[in-house]
Amino acid sequence: MILADNISQKILQGDLVTGDNLPSINEASESYAVSRDTVFKAYKELKKRGLIDSNPMKGYFVKGEVNRVLLLLDQYSPFKQILYNNFVDNLPDGFQVDLFFHQYNKHLFETIIRESIGRYNHYVVMNFSNDKFSEELKRIPENKLLLLDFGDFDKLNYSYICQDFGKAFYQCLLDFESAIASYKKFVLVSPEHVSHPEITLKFFRQFCEDKGINHAVWRKKADWMPVEKHCLYLCILPEDMVKIIHQLDDQGFIPGKDAGLIAYNENFMLDVIKDGITSIGVDFGKMGELAAEFVRTAKPVKIYLPTKLIVRKSV
Repeated sequence: MILADNISQKILQGDLVTGDNLPSINEASESYAVSRDTVFKAYKELKKRGLIDSNPMKGYFVKGEVNRVLLLLDQYSPFKQILYNNFVDNLPDGFQVDLFFHQYNKHLFETIIRESIGRYNHYVVMNFSNDKFSEELKRIPENKLLLLDFGDFDKLNYSYICQDFGKAFYQCLLDFESAIASYKKFVLVSPEHVSHPEITLKFFRQFCEDKGINHAVWRKKADWMPVEKHCLYLCILPEDMVKIIHQLDDQGFIPGKDAGLIAYNENFMLDVIKDGITSIGVDFGKMGELAAEFVRTAKPVKIYLPTKLIVRKSV
């Protein structure tokens, strides 16, 4: 709605402030050269967004300050829930967060960004790709956009809180080398349909080749083999981790004793499954906290969160 977006932008930019009266529907219709019905729909939309209100005495007016934030993530997962919870918990009253998922659908991603321009004070976005900066994002002012998670591309002057899926991942494996080397084979389970950065596979293979570790990468259904004793499995997806656990159970294998298991990305369930599943990844709770700090303070931030291994009984 062009009229609603026009008025919304004036409010978000401070041209209209708390308590300011808006023109009546008749006045706005004449001023903007649109029908009364168009004005009514625009005001209804602005009320829905929480930007204006009305009463019989005052007519339409700007409400108390509302800071609107677009939080655009890739897809739902337990660790994204942790990110979201820490993000909203660290924002004070007066901030309204709209959460969307782009599901790695390029058209959906671009549509959400395009239709959000001018409607939000801040944009916190997981880019569509780890390798290329999405052109649609250049429509957002640098001081209003924060890039999350992905970031193996030129981020220009935009703020970011990212993770390194390559070198930091390699270093994390290196720090755990002695435990990994105790297994007869190291298997990375990373289905090709998953939008996990390819650079992780490159550095996984490089680590194993550098250290002379027997290894395999399961990308397709045909790659899957029955789980073996004394093998270590690193699963990108939680559902693949569950499949491995079921196969271990079927053969009477105990994680951490007969075979090893590592989950990519930490979540609150890993501490209790099978007496604890080891995980590798960044702290998404911290990512949420730092993202909230950017929104609160508008201070630029440019950091890569450390990749850590949380060791539990599964290895």
